[in-house]
Amino acid sequence: MLNAPPSVAVHAETITVVMADDHEIFRDGFRLTLSRTPHIKMIAEAANGEELVELVRLYQPHVVITDIKMPRMDGVAATRKISAEWPTIGIIGLSMFDEEELILEMLEAGALGYLLKNADKSEVIDAIDTVYMGRSYYCHTASNRLAHAIARSKINPHSKVHLTDFNERDLEVIRMICEEKTNKDIADTLFVSVRTVEGYRLRIMEKMHVKNTVGMVVFAIRNKLYTPPAGY
Repeated sequence: MLNAPPSVAVHAETITVVMADDHEIFRDGFRLTLSRTPHIKMIAEAANGEELVELVRLYQPHVVITDIKMPRMDGVAATRKISAEWPTIGIIGLSMFDEEELILEMLEAGALGYLLKNADKSEVIDAIDTVYMGRSYYCHTASNRLAHAIARSKINPHSKVHLTDFNERDLEVIRMICEEKTNKDIADTLFVSVRTVEGYRLRIMEKMHVKNTVGMVVFAIRNKLYTPPAGY
């Protein structure tokens, strides 16, 4: 039986994946994508939530990727069962653009992240690597509205970070990012180059242990580094 992921660097072992989707063509495409990635192996697939739970019980993979809407048992219910019985397994929900409420349900059920179904190969791999390490992953094309909704929800995905690690310049950049300012906007405001702003972003993401702008917004609001305007 496969073991849960140890606290080691990504790629130190093959990351095993079980995925679920009720469309066989989509599963075929996903399997093909992962077959070209040496450190990730898709070991089983399911057509519904009930099958997914049974396969997880049998194989205990490192990562589960599941559609949210499925027959017999949906992804939210399956995620609740899996996260309750095997809390070390990283779960990623698959969704469509207009399913923000379902994405929130999925995260609250225990998923560590989500991907849109049209995500490209590099983002799929990045998401798998991230949740394997026990960290949250939010699709980089998520709306600012969804990021704010995640931040206001009962989800608490972030490990404790010393907020004193963020200096005044960091906080200024974080505020402008949360306000959806572009790198050029921020550069013009701070009288620095766009490349310098890119450096600020990377350093802030490293401090927050997040992967993209959505994660930054969620972290900032959750930890009171930024307060959205009333009524947002």
